[in-house]
Amino acid sequence: MAELRFTKGHGTGNDFVLLADPDGDLDLAPSEVARICDRRFGVGADGVLRAVRATADPEGAALADGDGVWFMDYRNADGSAAEMCGNGIRVFTAFLIAEGLATLADGGVLPIVTRGGVRPVRRAPAGYAVDLGTFTLGGEGVVVSVPGIPVARPGLEVAVPNPHVVVALADGDELDAAELAHPPRLEPEPAAGANVELVHPADPLVQDGAGRIRMRVHERGSGETLSCGTGAAAAALAARHWAGSTAPALWRVGVPGGELEVRMLPGADGEHVELSGPAELVYSGSIDRAALTSSTR
Repeated sequence: MAELRFTKGHGTGNDFVLLADPDGDLDLAPSEVARICDRRFGVGADGVLRAVRATADPEGAALADGDGVWFMDYRNADGSAAEMCGNGIRVFTAFLIAEGLATLADGGVLPIVTRGGVRPVRRAPAGYAVDLGTFTLGGEGVVVSVPGIPVARPGLEVAVPNPHVVVALADGDELDAAELAHPPRLEPEPAAGANVELVHPADPLVQDGAGRIRMRVHERGSGETLSCGTGAAAAALAARHWAGSTAPALWRVGVPGGELEVRMLPGADGEHVELSGPAELVYSGSIDRAALTSSTR
Protein backbone atom coordinates (compact mmCIF):
# COMPACT_ATOMS: atom_id res chain seq x y z
CA MET A 1 0.00 0.00 0.00
CA ALA A 2 2.19 2.84 -1.32
CA GLU A 3 -0.28 5.64 -0.74
CA LEU A 4 -2.30 6.06 2.43
CA ARG A 5 -5.63 7.84 2.16
CA PHE A 6 -6.58 9.51 5.42
CA THR A 7 -9.10 11.82 7.03
CA LYS A 8 -8.22 14.34 9.71
CA GLY A 9 -10.72 14.81 12.53
CA HIS A 10 -10.98 16.11 16.07
CA GLY A 11 -13.14 16.11 19.18
CA THR A 12 -12.77 19.39 21.14
CA GLY A 13 -9.31 19.85 19.66
CA ASN A 14 -8.07 16.31 20.42
CA ASP A 15 -7.07 15.48 16.83
CA PHE A 16 -6.63 12.22 14.95
CA VAL A 17 -5.63 10.78 11.61
CA LEU A 18 -8.22 8.20 10.54
CA LEU A 19 -7.43 5.33 8.17
CA ALA A 20 -9.98 2.99 6.59
CA ASP A 21 -8.57 -0.55 6.50
CA PRO A 22 -11.68 -2.78 6.31
CA ASP A 23 -9.81 -5.96 5.36
CA GLY A 24 -6.90 -5.55 7.74
CA ASP A 25 -4.26 -5.11 5.03
CA LEU A 26 -2.45 -2.22 6.72
CA ASP A 27 0.26 -3.06 9.26
CA LEU A 28 1.77 0.22 10.46
CA ALA A 29 4.96 0.13 12.51
CA PRO A 30 5.05 2.34 15.62
CA SER A 31 7.66 4.52 13.88
CA GLU A 32 5.27 5.07 10.95
CA VAL A 33 2.46 6.07 13.31
CA ALA A 34 4.81 8.48 15.08
CA ARG A 35 5.81 10.00 11.74
CA ILE A 36 2.17 10.45 10.66
CA CYS A 37 1.46 12.24 13.95
CA ASP A 38 4.54 14.46 13.74
CA ARG A 39 3.30 18.03 13.35
CA ARG A 40 6.33 19.08 11.31
CA PHE A 41 7.23 16.05 9.21
CA GLY A 42 3.85 14.29 9.00
CA VAL A 43 0.15 15.11 8.99
CA GLY A 44 0.12 16.02 12.67
CA ALA A 45 -2.18 14.51 15.29
CA ASP A 46 -2.53 13.27 18.86
CA GLY A 47 -3.07 9.75 17.54
CA VAL A 48 -4.04 7.44 14.69
CA LEU A 49 -7.39 5.62 14.46
CA ARG A 50 -7.45 2.62 12.11
CA ALA A 51 -10.90 1.32 11.15
CA VAL A 52 -10.74 -2.42 10.54
CA ARG A 53 -13.47 -5.06 10.58
CA ALA A 54 -13.13 -7.00 13.80
CA THR A 55 -13.26 -10.27 11.89
CA ALA A 56 -10.28 -9.18 9.76
CA ASP A 57 -8.00 -8.46 12.71
CA PRO A 58 -6.94 -11.17 15.22
CA GLU A 59 -6.84 -8.69 18.11
CA GLY A 60 -10.17 -7.16 17.12
CA ALA A 61 -11.83 -10.57 16.74
CA ALA A 62 -10.73 -11.62 20.23
CA LEU A 63 -11.94 -8.35 21.74
CA ALA A 64 -15.29 -8.35 19.92
CA ASP A 65 -16.30 -11.82 21.10
CA GLY A 66 -19.10 -11.76 18.51
CA ASP A 67 -20.29 -8.21 19.30
CA GLY A 68 -19.44 -5.20 17.13
CA VAL A 69 -18.39 -5.03 13.47
CA TRP A 70 -15.66 -2.37 13.63
CA PHE A 71 -12.45 -2.45 15.67
CA MET A 72 -10.93 0.93 16.58
CA ASP A 73 -7.19 0.32 16.55
CA TYR A 74 -6.05 3.39 18.46
CA ARG A 75 -2.38 4.39 18.56
CA ASN A 76 -0.89 7.24 20.56
CA ALA A 77 1.31 9.82 18.86
CA ASP A 78 4.43 7.84 19.80
CA GLY A 79 3.06 4.72 18.11
CA SER A 80 2.09 2.87 21.29
CA ALA A 81 -1.31 1.19 21.57
CA ALA A 82 -3.94 2.51 24.00
CA GLU A 83 -6.99 0.90 25.53
CA MET A 84 -9.56 3.51 24.59
CA CYS A 85 -10.08 7.13 23.55
CA GLY A 86 -13.27 8.91 24.52
CA ASN A 87 -12.85 11.72 21.98
CA GLY A 88 -11.44 9.36 19.38
CA ILE A 89 -14.37 6.94 19.44
CA ARG A 90 -16.79 9.76 18.64
CA VAL A 91 -14.62 10.92 15.73
CA PHE A 92 -14.21 7.28 14.68
CA THR A 93 -18.01 6.91 14.57
CA ALA A 94 -18.39 10.07 12.47
CA PHE A 95 -15.72 8.71 10.11
CA LEU A 96 -17.44 5.32 9.68
CA ILE A 97 -20.71 7.06 8.84
CA ALA A 98 -19.09 9.54 6.43
CA GLU A 99 -17.27 6.71 4.63
CA GLY A 100 -20.50 4.70 4.29
CA LEU A 101 -19.06 1.91 6.44
CA ALA A 102 -21.75 2.13 9.13
CA THR A 103 -25.08 3.76 9.89
CA LEU A 104 -26.49 5.09 13.14
CA ALA A 105 -30.17 5.99 13.32
CA ASP A 106 -31.55 8.39 15.91
CA GLY A 107 -32.26 6.33 19.00
CA GLY A 108 -29.96 3.55 17.81
CA VAL A 109 -26.63 2.35 19.10
CA LEU A 110 -23.42 1.49 17.21
CA PRO A 111 -21.12 -0.90 19.13
CA ILE A 112 -17.43 -0.15 18.58
CA VAL A 113 -14.76 -2.67 19.51
CA THR A 114 -11.84 -1.19 21.48
CA ARG A 115 -9.02 -2.57 23.59
CA GLY A 116 -11.04 -1.37 26.58
CA GLY A 117 -14.08 -3.43 25.58
CA VAL A 118 -17.02 -3.03 23.22
CA ARG A 119 -18.40 0.48 23.67
CA PRO A 120 -21.87 1.56 22.47
CA VAL A 121 -22.12 4.95 20.76
CA ARG A 122 -25.34 6.89 20.23
CA ARG A 123 -26.23 10.24 18.72
CA ALA A 124 -26.44 13.15 21.16
CA PRO A 125 -27.40 16.85 20.83
CA ALA A 126 -23.72 17.90 20.84
CA GLY A 127 -22.58 15.12 18.52
CA TYR A 128 -22.17 11.62 19.94
CA ALA A 129 -22.27 9.98 23.35
CA VAL A 130 -20.32 6.86 24.34
CA ASP A 131 -20.91 4.60 27.31
CA LEU A 132 -17.39 4.11 28.70
CA GLY A 133 -18.60 1.31 30.95
CA THR A 134 -17.75 0.79 34.60
CA PHE A 135 -14.85 2.54 36.26
CA THR A 136 -12.53 2.09 39.22
CA LEU A 137 -11.56 4.67 41.80
CA GLY A 138 -8.21 3.84 43.38
CA GLY A 139 -6.37 5.42 46.25
CA GLU A 140 -4.61 8.76 46.56
CA GLY A 141 -1.17 7.28 47.18
CA VAL A 142 0.40 8.73 44.02
CA VAL A 143 2.21 12.03 44.51
CA VAL A 144 2.32 14.21 41.39
CA SER A 145 5.00 16.80 40.69
CA VAL A 146 4.36 19.26 37.85
CA PRO A 147 6.72 22.05 36.73
CA GLY A 148 5.06 25.41 37.38
CA ILE A 149 3.23 24.13 40.46
CA PRO A 150 5.46 24.73 43.48
CA VAL A 151 4.24 21.89 45.69
CA ALA A 152 3.70 18.23 44.77
CA ARG A 153 0.08 17.12 45.18
CA PRO A 154 -1.66 13.80 45.83
CA GLY A 155 -3.53 12.34 42.86
CA LEU A 156 -6.58 10.09 42.74
CA GLU A 157 -6.17 7.04 40.50
CA VAL A 158 -9.14 6.46 38.17
CA ALA A 159 -9.44 3.76 35.48
CA VAL A 160 -12.04 4.29 32.70
CA PRO A 161 -10.46 1.92 31.44
CA ASN A 162 -7.37 3.99 30.56
CA PRO A 163 -5.32 4.70 33.70
CA HIS A 164 -5.57 8.27 35.00
CA VAL A 165 -4.28 10.22 37.97
CA VAL A 166 -6.40 13.28 38.80
CA VAL A 167 -5.01 16.19 40.81
CA ALA A 168 -7.21 18.88 42.38
CA LEU A 169 -6.01 22.50 42.28
CA ALA A 170 -7.63 25.17 44.42
CA ASP A 171 -6.22 28.03 42.36
CA GLY A 172 -7.12 28.60 38.70
CA ASP A 173 -3.84 30.48 38.21
CA GLU A 174 -1.98 27.28 39.12
CA LEU A 175 -3.89 25.42 36.44
CA ASP A 176 -2.87 28.01 33.87
CA ALA A 177 0.77 28.07 35.02
CA ALA A 178 1.31 24.30 34.96
CA GLU A 179 3.95 23.13 32.46
CA LEU A 180 2.65 19.98 30.79
CA ALA A 181 4.95 19.75 27.79
CA HIS A 182 6.82 17.01 29.64
CA PRO A 183 5.30 14.15 31.65
CA PRO A 184 4.55 14.99 35.28
CA ARG A 185 6.55 12.93 37.77
CA LEU A 186 4.48 10.28 39.53
CA GLU A 187 5.70 8.66 42.73
CA PRO A 188 5.24 5.75 42.70
CA GLU A 189 4.91 5.42 38.93
CA PRO A 190 1.91 3.24 37.95
CA ALA A 191 3.02 0.07 36.17
CA ALA A 192 1.29 0.99 32.90
CA GLY A 193 1.88 4.72 33.23
CA ALA A 194 -1.04 7.12 33.42
CA ASN A 195 -2.64 10.18 31.94
CA VAL A 196 -2.52 13.09 34.38
CA GLU A 197 -5.42 15.54 34.75
CA LEU A 198 -5.14 18.82 36.63
CA VAL A 199 -8.58 19.98 37.75
CA HIS A 200 -9.94 23.25 39.09
CA PRO A 201 -13.57 23.56 40.29
CA ALA A 202 -15.78 26.33 38.98
CA ASP A 203 -17.44 28.81 41.34
CA PRO A 204 -20.15 27.84 42.04
CA LEU A 205 -19.28 24.17 41.65
CA VAL A 206 -22.87 23.22 40.81
CA GLN A 207 -25.08 25.27 38.51
CA ASP A 208 -28.42 24.28 36.98
CA GLY A 209 -28.03 20.79 38.42
CA ALA A 210 -24.64 20.11 36.81
CA GLY A 211 -21.17 20.09 38.32
CA ARG A 212 -18.60 22.29 36.59
CA ILE A 213 -14.84 21.88 36.43
CA ARG A 214 -11.98 23.00 34.23
CA MET A 215 -9.04 20.72 33.40
CA ARG A 216 -5.78 20.30 31.53
CA VAL A 217 -4.20 16.97 30.69
CA HIS A 218 -0.93 15.29 29.84
CA GLU A 219 -1.61 12.09 27.91
CA ARG A 220 0.91 9.27 28.08
CA GLY A 221 2.39 8.76 24.65
CA SER A 222 1.05 12.07 23.28
CA GLY A 223 1.96 14.93 25.64
CA GLU A 224 -0.39 17.78 26.49
CA THR A 225 -3.51 17.68 24.35
CA LEU A 226 -6.36 20.18 24.01
CA SER A 227 -8.76 17.57 25.32
CA CYS A 228 -8.97 13.98 26.58
CA GLY A 229 -12.32 12.20 26.64
CA THR A 230 -11.56 9.48 29.16
CA GLY A 231 -9.60 12.12 31.08
CA ALA A 232 -12.67 14.33 31.28
CA ALA A 233 -14.64 11.35 32.58
CA ALA A 234 -11.92 10.60 35.14
CA ALA A 235 -11.81 14.24 36.22
CA ALA A 236 -15.60 14.38 36.68
CA LEU A 237 -15.58 11.11 38.64
CA ALA A 238 -12.83 12.44 40.88
CA ALA A 239 -14.62 15.76 41.42
CA ARG A 240 -17.83 13.96 42.35
CA HIS A 241 -15.88 11.72 44.74
CA TRP A 242 -14.31 14.74 46.45
CA ALA A 243 -17.59 16.67 46.55
CA GLY A 244 -19.38 13.93 48.49
CA SER A 245 -22.73 12.16 48.45
CA THR A 246 -24.77 15.22 47.44
CA ALA A 247 -22.76 15.80 44.25
CA PRO A 248 -24.67 15.63 40.94
CA ALA A 249 -24.42 12.84 38.38
CA LEU A 250 -24.02 15.32 35.48
CA TRP A 251 -20.80 17.26 34.94
CA ARG A 252 -19.65 19.81 32.39
CA VAL A 253 -15.91 19.70 31.86
CA GLY A 254 -14.13 22.65 30.29
CA VAL A 255 -10.99 21.74 28.35
CA PRO A 256 -8.73 24.02 26.27
CA GLY A 257 -10.49 22.77 23.12
CA GLY A 258 -14.09 23.24 24.26
CA GLU A 259 -16.53 21.51 26.60
CA LEU A 260 -17.49 17.89 27.23
CA GLU A 261 -20.39 16.45 29.18
CA VAL A 262 -20.00 13.52 31.58
CA ARG A 263 -22.90 11.64 33.12
CA MET A 264 -22.92 8.79 35.64
CA LEU A 265 -25.58 6.16 34.88
CA PRO A 266 -26.82 3.00 36.61
CA GLY A 267 -25.90 -0.29 34.92
CA ALA A 268 -26.61 -3.95 35.52
CA ASP A 269 -22.93 -4.54 36.31
CA GLY A 270 -22.47 -1.38 38.37
CA GLU A 271 -22.41 2.36 37.73
CA HIS A 272 -21.34 3.45 34.23
CA VAL A 273 -19.93 6.74 32.99
CA GLU A 274 -21.05 8.29 29.69
CA LEU A 275 -19.15 10.92 27.72
CA SER A 276 -20.72 13.18 25.10
CA GLY A 277 -19.36 15.90 22.87
CA PRO A 278 -18.72 16.98 19.29
CA ALA A 279 -16.90 15.09 16.52
CA GLU A 280 -15.61 16.99 13.50
CA LEU A 281 -14.08 15.69 10.27
CA VAL A 282 -11.83 18.44 8.91
CA TYR A 283 -10.27 17.27 5.64
CA SER A 284 -9.08 14.24 3.67
CA GLY A 285 -5.84 13.64 1.81
CA SER A 286 -3.14 11.12 1.09
CA ILE A 287 0.43 10.51 2.16
CA ASP A 288 3.18 8.56 0.44
CA ARG A 289 4.02 5.69 2.75
CA ALA A 290 7.65 5.80 1.66
CA ALA A 291 7.85 9.27 3.19
CA LEU A 292 7.07 7.76 6.60
CA THR A 293 10.40 5.96 6.67
CA SER A 294 12.61 8.48 4.88
CA SER A 295 15.26 10.34 6.87
CA THR A 296 14.58 13.98 7.77
CA ARG A 297 17.92 14.72 9.41
